[in-house]
Amino acid sequence: MRLVLQLVVVAAVALAGNLAVTAVAGNPWLTLVLGVATAVLAVLAYTWVVRRTERRAPAEVAPGGAVGATGRGVLVGVAMCGAVIANIAFLGGYRIDGFGSLTGAAALFGFMAAAAVTEELLFRGVLFRIVEQRIGTWIALALTGAVFGLAHLPNPNATAWGATAIAIEAGFMLAAAYAATRTLWLPIGLHFGWNFALAGIFGAEVSGNDTATGLLDATLTGPTWLTGGGFGPEGSVYAVAAGAALTVVFLWLAHRRGHIVPRRPNRTRVDVAPAA
Repeated sequence: MRLVLQLVVVAAVALAGNLAVTAVAGNPWLTLVLGVATAVLAVLAYTWVVRRTERRAPAEVAPGGAVGATGRGVLVGVAMCGAVIANIAFLGGYRIDGFGSLTGAAALFGFMAAAAVTEELLFRGVLFRIVEQRIGTWIALALTGAVFGLAHLPNPNATAWGATAIAIEAGFMLAAAYAATRTLWLPIGLHFGWNFALAGIFGAEVSGNDTATGLLDATLTGPTWLTGGGFGPEGSVYAVAAGAALTVVFLWLAHRRGHIVPRRPNRTRVDVAPAA
């Protein structure tokens, strides 16, 4: 029940925030404010529900070291996105047509902050963390990564390949980042850094969504394996390769730090014959 209650509370904040941001669509500064407010409220709601259902202070969102861990995650996410876009551009699949919009980038900052925080709380903070306690790190990473990929199937221009790519480069990688650090701040920063760089800086689609114009006005053309097609660069083989490589690095760190949770042994049922 704790898994259900935690999911419901965080999802309720995410839904309310999404409705609020949708209601002010067209006003970039209100979108920025409401997006950041949604992110903050989601963390507070998560803290409250974990305290109520698990009787503990959630160390995974403790404020100590939050700024540094989030900042490192943002840097990794932006660097990863930049490397992917650079490789696509090298083969002629990405072209800058001019400058975009500063206000559009501001709106995307708020929108991506809300999305990164609420999704990390739901999928890594609640789902992965609780499932991992039951069945261990490896199976939990595989299952929750697959669920994260499937959750993107309803998106515009989504395909089976797009969902698979998201599962590998995001679902697996972000769960591995949490396993390595045992804090949600790094995956939150990584998630935000990737999403904001993709849309807010490079002006590309995010998970099939044609977002507002970012700092650059750009065009992606070429085969789907290179550019991701209508789903955006997250469907590129370069994004999958980068995410898979980081997943390996984070899992190596998790193993080195003793953070891998083993699978619980199955309880053997012993049938005792009734006494004569």
